[in-house]
Amino acid sequence: MGNLSEKRLFLLDMDGTIYLDHTLFPGTPPFLEAVRARGGRYLFLTNNSSKSVDSYIEKLGGMGVAAVREDFLTSVDALIADLAARPPFRLCYAFGTDSFQSQLRAAGVPVTNRLEDGVDCLLIGFDTELTFQKLEDACILLNRGVEFIATNPDWVCPTWYGSVPDCGSVCEMLYRATGRRPRVIGKPQPAMVRLALERTGVPPSAALMVGDRLYTDVACGVNAGIDTAFVLSGEGTREDLAGSGVTPTWVFDDVSALHRAWAGRHGPV
Repeated sequence: MGNLSEKRLFLLDMDGTIYLDHTLFPGTPPFLEAVRARGGRYLFLTNNSSKSVDSYIEKLGGMGVAAVREDFLTSVDALIADLAARPPFRLCYAFGTDSFQSQLRAAGVPVTNRLEDGVDCLLIGFDTELTFQKLEDACILLNRGVEFIATNPDWVCPTWYGSVPDCGSVCEMLYRATGRRPRVIGKPQPAMVRLALERTGVPPSAALMVGDRLYTDVACGVNAGIDTAFVLSGEGTREDLAGSGVTPTWVFDDVSALHRAWAGRHGPV
C-alpha cells in the first residue's frame, strides 16, 4: 500500500465521485482547493463520451467549480489517441451524440452517422440521443465484420432518480443481436491513466485514481499500476468488494473522507 499523504496527482472520476447528476458533493470544493494549495494537481477522468469538455466546464462552473480544458481527460480523448496510433480507417460510423461525432471530426477522424459504403469501423459511445435506426445500422455493420470499438463498458450512468443505460448496456444489446463484442478504450483499460501521467509528468507512485465504480474506475488504476481510492458516494457499495475481483488500495465513504485521510487527520474507512 502506498503512502496517501505523498499523492500529488488525483485522477478523479466525476459523476458519483465529486457530484451526482447536477448536485455537487459538499466535500468537493474543499478537497480541490486543498490539492491546489499543497502544490498538487487533479484531472477529471470520465468515461462519459456524450458531452464535450466545454459542456463539462460549463456544468462544473454552474456548480461553483472553475475548470479549464487542461483539467479533463475523457474516453473520447483516449479514443482519439488510440486511433492516431494505428493505421487510419477509411470511414467510421460514429454511434453516439452529436457532440461525440463533432469531437471525433474535429480531431480529423473520418466519421459519418449514416450507413454508407466504405464504413470499416463502428465507434460507439454513451448515446443520450439513441434511436432504433442507430441500433439497426450498427447490427448491419457488425454483421459485415467491421472493426468495433467502444469508449467505455459502463452498464449505467447515475442520475438523481436512479440510473440510465450507458454504453456497456447498449453494447450488450448489440452482442445479443450479432455475437460481436467491442474493443474497449476507456476505463477499466489503463490508457486514460497512462495518458494523464504522460501529460503531467507525474510518476505513478505519486498518482491516485479515485472513483465510485470498482469495475471501471478502480480497475483502471489497478491495470495502470497506480494506487486507487474507492468512494461509496455513487454506484458502488461496500458489498461489491467481496465478489468483484478488484481490490482498491483504500476505501472511503466520500471525497470528504479521502480529504481528511490525505490531510492526515483521520485514517481510511
